[in-house]
Amino acid sequence: MITIPAKPYDYELPLTGVALIIIDMQRDFLEPGGFGDALGNDVSRLQAIVPTLKQLLEAFRQHHLPVFHTVECHQPGLADCPPAKLNRGKAALKIGDPGPMGRILIKGEPGNGIISELAPVSGETIIYKPGKGAFYNTDLATHLQERGITHLLITGVTTEVCVQTTMREANDRGYECLLVEDCTESYFPEFKQATLEMVRAQGGIVGWTAPAAAVLQGLAGTGWDTPKAALDLVNTPVG
Repeated sequence: MITIPAKPYDYELPLTGVALIIIDMQRDFLEPGGFGDALGNDVSRLQAIVPTLKQLLEAFRQHHLPVFHTVECHQPGLADCPPAKLNRGKAALKIGDPGPMGRILIKGEPGNGIISELAPVSGETIIYKPGKGAFYNTDLATHLQERGITHLLITGVTTEVCVQTTMREANDRGYECLLVEDCTESYFPEFKQATLEMVRAQGGIVGWTAPAAAVLQGLAGTGWDTPKAALDLVNTPVG
């Protein structure tokens, strides 16, 4: 068992039964010309977490721990996109509209791909999800059960929407969840902060939060071979 300093108290992480979930680190949300940009957001805020998240991802790969990537997307005919989602808002581009990187939030389009820095490798699972939460109308639960997963380290974007929804879904299903603070981001810093406080309130009513350095320090303490880049992050002051 690994003890990770966290809020509201230490998070106990077993040596087995743990997985990393990386939520929606896709071009549509992180790059100019995508859906996030069309909504009027500063996408550079989301890009800022990429180096830290990449280091955490590499550590999980080095330790041969399961990694799941999610992608929010819809089928080309939009049969899996309810009208309430399709028509809400006043964005310059809506779901399914053609944009600079292909049709917005449509599976298989260039903009719907995961950014190159975090691209999945062989053995990692991609969960294509039509909703905000990673469990809704997907086979994520089946994958986790088949692998005996009990603990989830959750990362990605955006903190208050898809990340929080997934964490709450997981909590209701009995998973012990830790949200990695500097591996998640929102277009709105106040929304991220509020989400961190909500999930760890009342003794961790939804779960725990901790910085990536604390997680990497815990992994390094197992004696496993931790990548130098990850150790560099462990030794970098947080704050």
